[in-house]
Amino acid sequence: MTTTFDVNGAIAMLTFSRPDARNAMTWAMYDALVEACDRVDDDAAIRVLILRGAGGKAFVSGTDISQFQAFGAAGASHAGPTNGLDYEKRLEVALDRLARVSKPAIAQIEGVAAGGGCAIALCCDLRVATPESTLGVPVARTLGNCLSGATYSRLVDAIGPARVKDLLFTGRMIDAAEAQVIGLVNRVVPASAIASAVHELALSIASNAPLTIRVTKEMLRRIAAQRQLAVGADRDLIALCYESEDFKEGVSAFLEKRKPVWRGR
Repeated sequence: MTTTFDVNGAIAMLTFSRPDARNAMTWAMYDALVEACDRVDDDAAIRVLILRGAGGKAFVSGTDISQFQAFGAAGASHAGPTNGLDYEKRLEVALDRLARVSKPAIAQIEGVAAGGGCAIALCCDLRVATPESTLGVPVARTLGNCLSGATYSRLVDAIGPARVKDLLFTGRMIDAAEAQVIGLVNRVVPASAIASAVHELALSIASNAPLTIRVTKEMLRRIAAQRQLAVGADRDLIALCYESEDFKEGVSAFLEKRKPVWRGR
């Protein structure tokens, strides 16, 4: 079982549970995220959704990179995308579903939230992290790929274009203190207290007027959507990265645990 979904009163919790792989996301786990959002919207008694990673060392470390080996392979499995465009499209289906869930979503971040994990956290309404947590999208150092236009837009909305360039150009991970200063994280609490702190936050939200919260969340989502690229306007840029020799090298280097050799083609 790589995810668990639990409901306790007005609070639902989705746990990503691959601690040995730092909760790296499989296609099935992305599907489970969509299903969890559907269940939350279908249950009027649920007022808040909490997302967390099992094990205490990672929220989500990103997408499981081994799945990228299927890109471009003849007869690749229908279980997942077979090229970068399909991957970003399928990933955005899950991220957009989380962004559209009608109840407030809180990311309980313990440890690493990298790449796809950072993107998932961005789609939550609030992010609470431990001091030891690190966040970022280090693809310029690791795989040589890119993000979808929608994810870039969410990053810009959260921290502004200059800080997005800083993070993406350098590929650095930032600690929770810096993440809070720049607006990527809302609250930082000790690891020993994060579960109770997030639960108390969820209860305080759940006790308030649900329609006010629902309208506020959706109103802000619609305002942000006006600043996003049109659907498909990012395809040429995504293809430029994912269909490159550098991306193939990045995946190989990551799995072989060595530094990639970039050639810019």
